[in-house]
Amino acid sequence: MVSRYEAKGNADISRLAEPLKFELSRKTAPNRFLNAAMGEDLSTWDPKILEARGIPTKELIEVYRRWGEGGWGIVETGNIMIDLQHTVTAGSAIIPPGAPFEGERFEAFKALAAAGKAEGSLIIGQVSHPGRQIPSKIVKESISASAVQLPPRFGKTYPPTRAATQSEISQIVQAFAHAAAYLDAAGFDGIQLHAAHGYLLAQFLSPTTNKRTDAYGGSVVNRARIITEIFAAIRERTSPGFILSAKLNSVEFQDEGLTTADAAELVKVLQDAGVDYLELSGGTAEVLGMNRRESTKQREAFFLEFADKIVPALGPADQRRTKVFIVGGLRTASAMVAALDVVDGVGIGRPASQEPSLAGDILAERVTGAIRPSPPFEDDFRLSLLGSASQIKAIGKGYEPFDLSDTKVTAQLEKDIQVWTEVLAEDGDKVTKSGWPDYTGELQLHLAN
Repeated sequence: MVSRYEAKGNADISRLAEPLKFELSRKTAPNRFLNAAMGEDLSTWDPKILEARGIPTKELIEVYRRWGEGGWGIVETGNIMIDLQHTVTAGSAIIPPGAPFEGERFEAFKALAAAGKAEGSLIIGQVSHPGRQIPSKIVKESISASAVQLPPRFGKTYPPTRAATQSEISQIVQAFAHAAAYLDAAGFDGIQLHAAHGYLLAQFLSPTTNKRTDAYGGSVVNRARIITEIFAAIRERTSPGFILSAKLNSVEFQDEGLTTADAAELVKVLQDAGVDYLELSGGTAEVLGMNRRESTKQREAFFLEFADKIVPALGPADQRRTKVFIVGGLRTASAMVAALDVVDGVGIGRPASQEPSLAGDILAERVTGAIRPSPPFEDDFRLSLLGSASQIKAIGKGYEPFDLSDTKVTAQLEKDIQVWTEVLAEDGDKVTKSGWPDYTGELQLHLAN
């Protein structure tokens, strides 16, 4: 029998069903659910032929078809890279600078957009550059805001890092703008700049990685300059109704990172830049934002306390032009409804790989909580991510996701992960392998509606 998280009390589900209008683009999400970006690694990969990298496959399109049928207000893609060489993983989707609005790559992105929005969801392409957070087996040198190399973590090593030049910053700005125009032409409703989780734009925002003394360092406005320049360039190259979004990271606002006051200033800067919505998350390759206080545990969202401190800087809920979503740890309908007291919408990540139609099922009151993974997949962050990624891979092949609350399933998956880990280790710097572990247990075919 499937195990689920238990909701507390009776929640007014109708609040989650309310449409959300974006004041700047004038587009409307049909409800308050956001299917948050997750790494799929289902695009093409070639270790030698760069132009053969990053084209969405039929499996990736199938994943977004399933999520597009799932009742989500917004569906976000996983990381789309802007450089054929500088990619987070082998198998990421890529829109390289100058990619034409025709041909195999473009048609694949068009098909992905059409699948994700076929039932009324808005589809947003999350676009990113890894900066220093790229494995050394993919490149031998990385660029960042400053020459601050990322130390080895989680079995990965990272290459020497140098500070981006003004010319390189300008090229990066234009690469993001080209990706936005490309997505717009392919039928996407908007773009999200990934300025969280330790990637390049987050590296510019954080004082721990940005030691610059020029126009891109120092004050919050300066550290955010690359982002505001990107948004300005995007506005020049996309249609008026194209949604602009940014993902921000609560971890960067701790310890040696930005202060809460910095965060409040940053969100106002982004609102002035014309951002339709912000997504607040947490975690980097250095520090995963999983150490939460008990009060945060009780409210179920890892980063809701952070949002509670900075969202008021955008103004009263009925007046703020930039809307806010929170993602991280929401598992029950009651907690999701409670989160709407602070933010405008709720983001769901890993539970959506277990249940692609979770949003629709909650809105229809068929369920009140997500499926609860059995240990260690509930508690071990790495295993949780790998389990979710393996489920996405199964969905892409036309199967139903396997049940992570079933201990027999998780026992088999742990074996599959070990095999996958050994295969990657043997592959080493050749990087001929891409994608996530294959679950080799019994799977059920998905029966189309």
